[in-house]
Amino acid sequence: MSSPKVALVIPAFNETAVLPELFRRLTAIFDTQPGIAWSVILIDDGSRDQTAAMIQTHCAQDQRFRLLALSRNFGFQSALMAGLDHCSEFDAVVTMDADLQDPPEIIPELVAKWQSGGSVVLAVRRTRAESGLRRLGFDLFHRVFSRLVDLPIERNTGTFGLLDKAAVSAFQQLPESHRFFPGLRSWLGFERAEVFYDRKERAAGEPGQSFTRLVRYAFDGIFSFSRLPLRLLTICGVFVATMGFAVGVFFIVRRLMGNEIAQVGFTTLVTLVLFIGGVQLIGIGVLGEYLGRVYDEVKRRPNYIIKQRIGFE
Repeated sequence: MSSPKVALVIPAFNETAVLPELFRRLTAIFDTQPGIAWSVILIDDGSRDQTAAMIQTHCAQDQRFRLLALSRNFGFQSALMAGLDHCSEFDAVVTMDADLQDPPEIIPELVAKWQSGGSVVLAVRRTRAESGLRRLGFDLFHRVFSRLVDLPIERNTGTFGLLDKAAVSAFQQLPESHRFFPGLRSWLGFERAEVFYDRKERAAGEPGQSFTRLVRYAFDGIFSFSRLPLRLLTICGVFVATMGFAVGVFFIVRRLMGNEIAQVGFTTLVTLVLFIGGVQLIGIGVLGEYLGRVYDEVKRRPNYIIKQRIGFE
């Protein structure tokens, strides 16, 4: 019986500081798991440093490593999709970041869960090492997101995990441009298993994902998997209209009864105008988010363009 073929798909953007440690730890894992045919697909997402050159050098030294170099920075989700699109030959695929916050030493546990029957193996974070604004943003997102989405998505999970061949094939059929990987993975279904771990600090270097990109990624998750913002706008519109109608009826009744009607002051008018105007602008913004995503999808541009392949037959 041939050894199972397992690939690691790892996007990298300006990761020269962490790559040597990544290579060392992955090689150590492979050497202790000889019963599996390992491969690593590293995707250089338009790095401005020597990331691509370092990966290319290592590919020449170890044939288990491969390189996909994109023509520019397309973003983490597109780079991840580029890697998954080149995984048809493998029995299972592990997806992870290059920064080593998700420890590679957990990979054998993911593979063991897959061999026990899990088509999708989730790496669930018990704790995470981030602090400050990033930590607050992550915690807030997971709390809010789980209440907004229209389908159940596992909390405290991210890119790190395993997909078997059938799940990867299904994932390759998903056409959208604005991708939220944990949500799409939940949408696919399949039998699931879980491995718990503690998320670490970056091994070296600075985070590749800026706070602005993380906010954009959060919006992709919310607007791709929830219609609740649109429903809230409808509810808010009904509430404002009902209140306006009630106030109008109140003044009409007072006029018919011959009671004095107090003059509406400047402050009251300004408050009402600003409130209603603010609601309208928020509504236009929410509609714009959905419409912008529709616009991007109908253009049908490719999610990525590959400049170079190394290690692929």
